[in-house]
Amino acid sequence: MKVKKGRSPSQGKQGNKTKQQSKRKKQEIVKEQSSDDDEDVELEEVKDQSDDDTSESDASEAPKAKKFFSDENSKWLKPKTGKELISSDEEEDNVGHDDEILGDDDDDQSSMELEVEKQSRLLDERMQEEEDEAEEDMREAVSKNTAIYHLPTKEELERDVDRVVPPSELRSHIEQILEVLAHFKERREPGRTRSEYVDQLGAFIAELYGYLPELIEYFLTMFSPAECLEFVDYSDKTRPLVIRTNTLKTRRKDLALALMKRGVTLDPLASWSKVGLKIIESNVPIGATPEYLSGHYMLQSAASMCPVLALAPETNERVLDMSAAPGGKTSYMAQLMKNTGVIFANDLKPDRQKATVANMHRLGVKNVIACTHDGRKMPKLFQHYKFDRILLDAPCSGLGVISRDPSCKVQRTLTDVGKTAHLQKELLLSAIDMLNHKSKTGGVMVYSTCSVSVAENEEVVNYALQKRDIKIVETGSPGFTRYQQKRFHPSVALTRRFYPHVHNMDGFYVCKIQKLSDTIPGEKKSGVVEEKEAVEVEDKPVQKSKEPTKPKEAPKRSKKSKKKGTKRSAPTEDVEQEKGSKLSVPPTMQKQAKKKKVNAKMSKPRRTRIDKLS
Repeated sequence: MKVKKGRSPSQGKQGNKTKQQSKRKKQEIVKEQSSDDDEDVELEEVKDQSDDDTSESDASEAPKAKKFFSDENSKWLKPKTGKELISSDEEEDNVGHDDEILGDDDDDQSSMELEVEKQSRLLDERMQEEEDEAEEDMREAVSKNTAIYHLPTKEELERDVDRVVPPSELRSHIEQILEVLAHFKERREPGRTRSEYVDQLGAFIAELYGYLPELIEYFLTMFSPAECLEFVDYSDKTRPLVIRTNTLKTRRKDLALALMKRGVTLDPLASWSKVGLKIIESNVPIGATPEYLSGHYMLQSAASMCPVLALAPETNERVLDMSAAPGGKTSYMAQLMKNTGVIFANDLKPDRQKATVANMHRLGVKNVIACTHDGRKMPKLFQHYKFDRILLDAPCSGLGVISRDPSCKVQRTLTDVGKTAHLQKELLLSAIDMLNHKSKTGGVMVYSTCSVSVAENEEVVNYALQKRDIKIVETGSPGFTRYQQKRFHPSVALTRRFYPHVHNMDGFYVCKIQKLSDTIPGEKKSGVVEEKEAVEVEDKPVQKSKEPTKPKEAPKRSKKSKKKGTKRSAPTEDVEQEKGSKLSVPPTMQKQAKKKKVNAKMSKPRRTRIDKLS
């Protein structure tokens, strides 16, 4: 039989004890979890007590500090206790935890918003910003408009003669004067006139940009004050470099590709030009490329192409370029004519014609004849050789190309403008006289200048309208029909002007003229009256005289009269005729017959000898 092993009483007692101990531990754990909140409050009290205890025990802990610091600073340097380090780390962790909680709240809010709400909130913020900016602008505008600009007097300007005025100060003066002129009644100083402000504005502009004061005054008579400042500012800026493709040798597309391979960045000039290219940036000199030397393009400004386009020469025509050097417009005309017809390239100075001939050879032009004549005397030379089209790019003061020649600011005066205007009038009349108004395709000329002055442009064209039978063909935007006290013909408005600040081109003037007839308006009536009176003078003696009368011989002078030096008396009939008729009558045939008798070649004895020989 099997016997079960049993437990001793001592072992049973020990098992009960272990069970009781485990129950007690569980109860203590539950108590600790429940008393965590109470312990947090008690910790603060414990910390305060520990701080007091540490302050009391500083003297006792001083010798212990030597364990941490071995130098002399160990007396006042004390390491932080573990409790303080733990508490500071916990505070930082709590702060970070709080930030994370706030961020989570924002994310929750943003996630809770709909897209429409987000867009509306953004729009509200933008509107608020715009309102703030508008308020600031309004305050600035009110402060500017209410402030009155003090125009410096003559005494104040005399004091500052020796002082070098900085450009920023001059610009501020100019801007303030322009604001006053824009609202003159509200912003002007009492007792000051508009002319005083304009005169002072011209003085400031002349000093800032380095012009002669009389030139700025002249520009102010042509433009408004704001436009005058804009024109002067843009005249100092460089114009973009432009080249013209020579279609006699290449196409614009091929030329652009060849230049782009050499590192040139370019764009087409404009929609109105099929051959122009605008150079934006280039690493190689444009005037020394193999394409340039082979004659594939010509350096020419955009404004100088416009007169040739206005003239529009056709194939197999006779064309005259009165001032051709250096040959840019001449080669463009030959290009449009496809090397047909004839072009006379004239210039007064032979030295300048060297460049014209060289460019014609380089570009492959074959229908050009270079000559050097005074344009005012050319109508006599080409009296029996009229032209279908004429281009007159007249010499001028150059007030439109100041960016290329800044010396015009100081060297050109109003007297120079008047002299060039007189020369231009003579050249224009001679060009009109050489036009063939009976030409089937032509009878047209173009007058152009690189100046913006009225005296060199509209006044010259108005003078030609009074002296010749011509009309103006429309070419573009209107020109001046009135300038100060002067009034021009209404058709002058059909001419075209180019400005740097408007078209980003050189200042230019183009006028297209068509000749109607060879008659001169001022001499029409006088010529008809002279013909009628001449016919009456010829008819009267024929009616009175039935028989032919012999001409009376002049009385012979005696030897005494020759010695004394007495004068020969004129016939009375001739004197009476001269008194009766006011017109200048050509010499009669009687005197010519006397001269023929005196001539030895036409004498009768020579004729008799010829008869005998025959």
